[in-house]
Amino acid sequence: MQTDLHRHVSGCVPEFCDNREKKMTTLDEPHDPTDEVLPLRSLILFGLQHVLVMAASPITAVFLVAKALNFDDAVTVSLISATFLICGFGTILQSFGPAGFGARLPFIMVPGGAPIAIFLAIAMQTDVQTAVGAVIMTAIFYFIALPVFRRLLAYFPPIVVGTMLLLVSINLVRIYGGTITGKPGSEGFADPVKIGLALATIVLTVLFARFFKGTLQRLAVMLGLVGGTLIAMALGQVNLSGVLTGPAIAVPQLFPFGMPTFNLLAALPLIVFSIISMAEATGQTIATAEIVGRRGDAHAIVPKTIRGDALTSLVGGLFGTSLIITSGENIGIVRATNVKSRYVTAVAGVILVVIALIAPIGRLASALPGPVVGGTAVIVFAIIGVIGIDLLRRVDLREHGNMFTLATALSLGLLPILVPGVYSQFPQWSQMILGNGLAMGTITAVIINALFYHIGAGTLSETEQAVAEAETGV
Repeated sequence: MQTDLHRHVSGCVPEFCDNREKKMTTLDEPHDPTDEVLPLRSLILFGLQHVLVMAASPITAVFLVAKALNFDDAVTVSLISATFLICGFGTILQSFGPAGFGARLPFIMVPGGAPIAIFLAIAMQTDVQTAVGAVIMTAIFYFIALPVFRRLLAYFPPIVVGTMLLLVSINLVRIYGGTITGKPGSEGFADPVKIGLALATIVLTVLFARFFKGTLQRLAVMLGLVGGTLIAMALGQVNLSGVLTGPAIAVPQLFPFGMPTFNLLAALPLIVFSIISMAEATGQTIATAEIVGRRGDAHAIVPKTIRGDALTSLVGGLFGTSLIITSGENIGIVRATNVKSRYVTAVAGVILVVIALIAPIGRLASALPGPVVGGTAVIVFAIIGVIGIDLLRRVDLREHGNMFTLATALSLGLLPILVPGVYSQFPQWSQMILGNGLAMGTITAVIINALFYHIGAGTLSETEQAVAEAETGV
């Protein structure tokens, strides 16, 4: 009676008033965990943990490019600075998501491993200006392809996303395992001291996670990295002699290699990879949205993630970097710490920008011992695999279609990961996809799943439909 009187006095149409009351109720509901603003001290500590775990990625990417293309020290330092700067910019963009550019999720942006390899292939086949031009063209292609790609999101159910995360984990563990052992046949390969440092870092991380409580427990990954570094210093495995030499301020240079050259044919491998990258961004967005408890349809966030990737890569191309994309590297950190605030990754982005501008900090980051960074990376990336397994656990793998989707995707995805060079006699253009285990496994999962449940099947199986509804909120 009182509610009806209020409606009459206020002149509300009943349906409008009901909607307004619903909105008011919604405002009273708790915010998303991603919107939690922690105390500044916690923001800095947790943000630093994200940075320490991912710092090896931009450093390794730059040194790989610099060594392969014979850059001098000045260009290398400038490129390190630019890469950290763009990673920081992209991380802030994804954390805040202004104007639909960014997912408003706790993401960290890094140079992708496959894009670096493709960037190098283009640069070595042509020149670095053409490779930079390919990055810029690919970033623009993201925007062009996005409206079409959105229609394909229904083809990424939990079995596809779970398979992809599992392959991401295996691939990253293999790659970063190389930072522990070194290259086969090289001097010091599989040095017991280096392997011991990696194992000690892993053990310390687990012990901190088990016996510490509260904030310290959540910082277990960072503390494990610090503990491993201290052990390495005690063993004389850390060289800090170059940290304080050279300029104090690093200023990234716009177009460090001159004006880019735009060659569509040369850029084609990177453009093809961008479609795979969008698929990776889809899985990472859905997985992260679930982990952090983001309300609403996670699929609706995907285009914002991709637009953030596109803009970040476009700006990165102007500074001479390869594609800078949303990474699954920090998903394990979010799960391990249970800190879901996007403000933490925003602070991590600010820290990355600071690292980019202060040269000694960048040189200090590069001085972190490889085995310790590798040990930290391995356990964090293994957690990503656990997340993928958790998604696959929700799928009825006794169903014929699901069983063959997973089996085929793992077969074709693991083959190039576990047997490098298996496609080395194939045409160069085909190796870009066939030789990329993550790309091949994901594409295979999408195709086989579509073959069983979309093409000529009419509807999804009851189990697949139920899982899809649970995942999307439809």
